[in-house]
Amino acid sequence: MDPTILQAFIPIAGLLAVGFAIFLARDVLSRDTGTKEMMEVSATINEGAVAFIKRQYLTIGGLALVGTVVIFGIISLLETAKVADTSHVGMDIGIRTAGAFLIGAACSMACGIIGMLVSVKANVRVASAARRSLVEAVQVAMRGGAVSGFLVVALSLLGVWTIFAINGGLSGGDSTKDAPFLIVGYGFGASFVALFAQLGGGIYTKAADVGSDLVGKVEAGIPEDDPRNAGVIADLVGDNVGDCAGRGADLFESTAAENIGAMILGVAVYTLAVNAHWANPTAWIFFPLVIRAFGLVSTIVAMFFIRGKEDENPMNILNRGYWVTTILSAAALALVTNVMMNTGTQTGSNGIATWVYFFGCGIVGLATSIAFVYITQYYTAGSFRPVREIAEASKTGPGTNIISGIAVGFETTAVTALTIGAALLASNWLGSQAGLHDAAGKDIGGIFGTAVATMGMLMTTAYVLAMDTFGPITDNAGGIAEFSRAEAGARDITDRLDAVGNTTKALTKGYAIASASLAAFLLFSAYIDKVNLILARQIADGTRTAAQGLMTSVNLANVNVFVAALIAAMLVYFFSSLAIRAVGTTAQAIIVEVRRQFREIPGIMDYTGRPDYARVVDITTRAALKEMMLPGIVAVATPIAVGVLLGYEAVAGMLMVGTIAGVLLATVLNNSGGAWDNAKKYVESGHLLDENGEVLGKKSFAHQAAVVGDTVGDPFKDTAGPSLHVLVKLLATITLVMAPLFIR
Repeated sequence: MDPTILQAFIPIAGLLAVGFAIFLARDVLSRDTGTKEMMEVSATINEGAVAFIKRQYLTIGGLALVGTVVIFGIISLLETAKVADTSHVGMDIGIRTAGAFLIGAACSMACGIIGMLVSVKANVRVASAARRSLVEAVQVAMRGGAVSGFLVVALSLLGVWTIFAINGGLSGGDSTKDAPFLIVGYGFGASFVALFAQLGGGIYTKAADVGSDLVGKVEAGIPEDDPRNAGVIADLVGDNVGDCAGRGADLFESTAAENIGAMILGVAVYTLAVNAHWANPTAWIFFPLVIRAFGLVSTIVAMFFIRGKEDENPMNILNRGYWVTTILSAAALALVTNVMMNTGTQTGSNGIATWVYFFGCGIVGLATSIAFVYITQYYTAGSFRPVREIAEASKTGPGTNIISGIAVGFETTAVTALTIGAALLASNWLGSQAGLHDAAGKDIGGIFGTAVATMGMLMTTAYVLAMDTFGPITDNAGGIAEFSRAEAGARDITDRLDAVGNTTKALTKGYAIASASLAAFLLFSAYIDKVNLILARQIADGTRTAAQGLMTSVNLANVNVFVAALIAAMLVYFFSSLAIRAVGTTAQAIIVEVRRQFREIPGIMDYTGRPDYARVVDITTRAALKEMMLPGIVAVATPIAVGVLLGYEAVAGMLMVGTIAGVLLATVLNNSGGAWDNAKKYVESGHLLDENGEVLGKKSFAHQAAVVGDTVGDPFKDTAGPSLHVLVKLLATITLVMAPLFIR
């Protein structure tokens, strides 16, 4: 088969995924919307979510426009022929980079909006379906989530392919070789928007959650999502603007930035292929996009396998679809590597074809994805030891609950580090056996192997994002059922789905941090490639001596590098502090307001008085938009300042240490928060027993302790943790764009 046929499949697969998403959306919207009371609650949630997103994205859009102008100015002035990595210099490269940044930012905003709009339409239909059938409710929620999953991944694929084409990527020769370097602004724009979207949405959702839970559950003793709680609508709105809009933007920038990084690494193999006269050398650059296209098609097929029995664990139904996606992706991986990695008569070690080794790298990526799905389930699902351990600790109060949760979070770093390390070592070794060496005899297969592993892992992104959006949709459905005082059977089903949704949200964060780890290593390698390309041009032009050489390693004994690494570790913790403090500050204002309403509005507790929900929504909105600014600006400004003051090698040290610290801290925050949340659910479901075998359920002392632990975990898992995923990749995309600024 001719590789160009597979390359032509890229836009076809993207458009097919968009069409399938439209089909799923029509199916979800055609479902029953439930009772009048359910529809009223859903309309209120929709109104609050749309109002927040409109205000938030106007703010982010303004920041993006400022960023576009700044990037154009800096790149136009500083990326001269002396420090260029392509033949494009001055205003030419400035316009291309700034334009790519603006398009990436716009697409990232579109993905966030799509994720939110889908969720607010699906939630009431899931609540209605829960009155009839658990399986129907699972299918509606998953199809609603899949609309977001398919559109986000398809827009990422089509966006990168389109801007690659605009910059001459389809022309062949040097135009195709240069194009990946011209589109790095696209990844930066996506990361820029994702950071502020995740911060603002995360602050909103968790401040509302903490405020409504502490006053409602602990002080007033009323159930979660009870209509008597003035903070409950803000809480339900937060599920959509944080978990859906924020995560949609997050995974969009992940897939976009990682695609571009892999394409940049493919340029080195392209050069080798041209010199060796292999057929279709551009296939090595197109490979990441083709792999992603087949991942989308695999996920489309998997959606038809989401079915089960009424008494089945909903997680098993979702896992069935995930396994179908994974198996089909593995088969597609074999086809694509076989067709596109044609090295003629050259083979790898032991006479084995080169493509076989890279197929193995892709399988390593898929295996890493599977590992993180089940690792996260183990640490955050109520069926296993960690969550039960935290629930047991709740018997003796909030203090022991919190100690146990933090211990679980720290514990998860071991398996995370070992799994990521094993994936990088295995994929690098397999790639090094492929027999790819540049003109100087340096192995380039190892690093490209890690890129293939990253692409393999990302083949399942659409399905994983669907499972992630499943979480807030079912959470909202439970809130609507409670708020509308639906029959007990419906609430029982939504409670089961909500517990599963907590796990799917947690496993998506695990997946995101694992992909961020592999991607950060990939983007770190792309940064070194870009720097060395500039340095090599300077040596060839005589503006740099051959003795100064290229950057082949990062010397931590260099004081500039050490200081930059120290600043990187500091940034991870300082950024997290700002994000968590923002949630706490906003939650305090909500607690004061909800208490005031309980105190001053007569009849709330007996349902004869109506709380002022809009007042709490307004407080949360204003505070979230204000509080997202400082951590966002710190994250963007720090790597630029380090590069300008300390140089390009110091930036490499910053990337290395920032990635390591960010990945480990995000792991602690994500998994401890998820475990605390499901420990609370474990108690509420009546699974916790005292020494006499009596149930310690809702309103018990243990339940109050579990609620306190959950509120501690809320900003961990839904604000700081997910924002760290974006921060790790933002460091890499900023430095890719600004690399010429750091070379003096």
